[in-house]
Amino acid sequence: MIMMPSKPYSRGFTLVEVLVAVFVLAIGLLGLAGLQAKSLQFNYSAYQRSQATILAYDIIDRMRANLGEAQAGNYDITDTAGPPSSTNCQTNSATCGASTMASFDLSQWKCALGTYDANTACTTFGIKGALLEGVGSVVTNAGVVTVTVKWADDRTKESTDNARKTSFTVSTAL
Repeated sequence: MIMMPSKPYSRGFTLVEVLVAVFVLAIGLLGLAGLQAKSLQFNYSAYQRSQATILAYDIIDRMRANLGEAQAGNYDITDTAGPPSSTNCQTNSATCGASTMASFDLSQWKCALGTYDANTACTTFGIKGALLEGVGSVVTNAGVVTVTVKWADDRTKESTDNARKTSFTVSTAL
């Protein structure tokens, strides 16, 4: 009888190969989930930066609409000051002069920043802030206005409030 050389027996996958493939796939899916989470975090950060930019230019536009009061420094406010109490100039029965309008503009702007959501003025106007722990300041000096908006950015994980604040500053001539 003639003996034939035997072929190696290899049919199908072994269980070890399947386990390795599942492990590689699981690592890939975890990496994809982490990438998606970071993408959402950076997207929200970009959204807040856009909101800060819009709010900074909003108060500048309000100041240009009420130029006399802006040049007199009546729009100047620190970032620690809350919204000033003001008459609601958006009602039909309100009679608002230039100084009342400046106070109303500042009150609405401070409410839109985000820190003062529970403030009486903000709840009266029905304004909900756009930024996380948002604050802002306005400084007028020789016809040049500098607006600074600060907010807490989720990308920074510092323990102190000042270290986790991100800021946007714009200066322009009135």
